[in-house]
Amino acid sequence: QLHLVESGGGSAQPGGSLRLSCAASGGTFSNYAMGWFRQALGMEREFVAATTPNGLTTYYSDSAKGRFTVSRDNSQNTLWLQMNSLKPEDTAMYYCASKYILRKNIYYTSYADYSSWGRGTQVTVSS
Repeated sequence: QLHLVESGGGSAQPGGSLRLSCAASGGTFSNYAMGWFRQALGMEREFVAATTPNGLTTYYSDSAKGRFTVSRDNSQNTLWLQMNSLKPEDTAMYYCASKYILRKNIYYTSYADYSSWGRGTQVTVSS
């Protein structure tokens, strides 16, 4: 199981940008599909973005598509989420998650598919 630590959250104005990072340890990072999820106060955790173990394929929720970009560097054991054109409705705790998979071209979008989670980093978008 990977140990995951998110960072990079904070406050931003509508239209602004933030870049979240997720540092992984405790395993071979390139053997894990990775995802970003978020949970707003009083809401269920929802899928934001996912990437395959090799990083060649990504997938986004409709709300993230065109504004967010997920990427990874397996040599640095790091996952990122670049968030642009932020909106107040993006306010949430953001979590990275991992799932061990030997196939390199698989990604997952369901909360139940992931086995390890970080503690999250808070993103607040307001004017």
